[in-house]
Amino acid sequence: MDTSQSKNENEESSNLAVLMDVQLPVSIRFGETEMVLEEVVTLGVGSVIELNSGIDQPVELVVNNRVLARGDVVTIDGFYGIRITEITSAGERFKSLNS
Repeated sequence: MDTSQSKNENEESSNLAVLMDVQLPVSIRFGETEMVLEEVVTLGVGSVIELNSGIDQPVELVVNNRVLARGDVVTIDGFYGIRITEITSAGERFKSLNS
């Protein structure tokens, strides 16, 4: 292997290692809806909001405001979790960057 190629690979590996410590916001989205402002301002304790997805539909794993995967809700020692069942394609991720 060429020493300059080896040096470039080591630099790329080092740069990637630095990025691995970057923290990103991660959330789970299980439904959405649209409401007019009047409805929002009248929300109170006990209000119920109907979402656009059913109880048996997969939830979305959202990383840095982009859907990365979909999965099923699970419980782990009394906490919610997600079992990933699908990773979005590179095309879907690229498309979400442009929207």
